[in-house]
Amino acid sequence: MSSRIKVAAVQAAPVAFDLQESLQRVSKFTSKAASSGADLVVFPEGYLSAYPWRYAFDATIGAREPSGRRWFAKYYNSAVAIPSTEFEFLCGVAKKNKVFLSVAIIEKDGCTLYCTAVLLDRGGNLLSAHRKLIPTAAERLVWGRGSGDGLVVVDTDIGKVGGLICWENYMPAARLALYQQGIEIYIAPNADDLPTWVATMQHIAKEGRCFVISVNQFCKVSDFPADYPPFTPNHHDRQPDGSAWTPDSILSHGGSCIVGPLGTFLAEPVWDKEEIVYAELFRDMLIESRMDFDPVGSYARPDIFSLSVNTKPAVNVRFHRD
Repeated sequence: MSSRIKVAAVQAAPVAFDLQESLQRVSKFTSKAASSGADLVVFPEGYLSAYPWRYAFDATIGAREPSGRRWFAKYYNSAVAIPSTEFEFLCGVAKKNKVFLSVAIIEKDGCTLYCTAVLLDRGGNLLSAHRKLIPTAAERLVWGRGSGDGLVVVDTDIGKVGGLICWENYMPAARLALYQQGIEIYIAPNADDLPTWVATMQHIAKEGRCFVISVNQFCKVSDFPADYPPFTPNHHDRQPDGSAWTPDSILSHGGSCIVGPLGTFLAEPVWDKEEIVYAELFRDMLIESRMDFDPVGSYARPDIFSLSVNTKPAVNVRFHRD
């Protein structure tokens, strides 16, 4: 790891269901962060091109409505295939700005969608693609499950980089798989704006003795199409206080922050506004923090505990030809 690097967490919303406009937002924010000296730029969960707030596409137990299928098609069409022209554009953004770029996308592979975090290097090359292992709650109706081949930590000139998406971070075995690979910069794109999430980020940083970048959207109803079902007047969905949604209603308050390896903030959580959150990371902070604790070193006790990780891709059909 370089002795000092600068990282940027982009707390902003995409243009929901509009992939081209959302790609332009990635380009704009990345350029701004790069001009401020960032080596690594990180975007929130589902940034390309939507985290579908408060909508499970009209799917209920035993029934799926035609309107939900139509909106799912819109969601699919605004997702990103790897490879694709849109993905090449994303690679070009990293290359043009000479930064490491982490973007959490909705990935389409065949007819399945995945919640995926991709990491690109300064040359625009794909270093890793991690699919969310377990979509949370109603997300399971929309996204497929990832597999162990995405549990990787990449060794780069800014350090060993990896991470998990949103509530995957509550999976102890998944965290341990990253710790075992010596993770130094832990990226956590998410859609959780509760104060308890911030405590989780501090815990992971202190437990893993690593830097943690937590990045969430600041998002309003106005970031979605005017006819997006949950926010239309005739829909049953309401704000937590029972009132109707308005264009200025906040869906996600943000809370993006950057934490050092002793669990203390390098950048305090930012709430209720669009902002790029910056911090400088110093390599010696990692060494200092591991003087008395290392999750895969002196505290690992491999004579007592062991973890087996299946890193095979989740492919259910394999053709063997002579």
